[in-house]
Amino acid sequence: MVDETAEQLGEHFKQWRIVLGLSQELAADRANLSMPTLRRIERGDTGVRLGSVLALMEVLNLTEQFIQSSDPLSTDLGRARAHLLGRQRARRSQ
Repeated sequence: MVDETAEQLGEHFKQWRIVLGLSQELAADRANLSMPTLRRIERGDTGVRLGSVLALMEVLNLTEQFIQSSDPLSTDLGRARAHLLGRQRARRSQ
């Protein structure tokens, strides 16, 4: 499941890059990534550092969309259970 999700996400990144008219070289340069790293992201390699993926998302203008889509309060379930977000952490044992 994780591999399929990574492949789908990588393909979406590739499609966004193409829609924006960016070559692989230009996208990699703007994200300060090597070409092999960009290719790995677009193939859906799960071994790529999160920072590299986030750098590419910034170049593709996807950061804000991702942040908003992952916000639990943007869903009915998250809003219904928002009271759980204010829960305090358990105390550390001494």
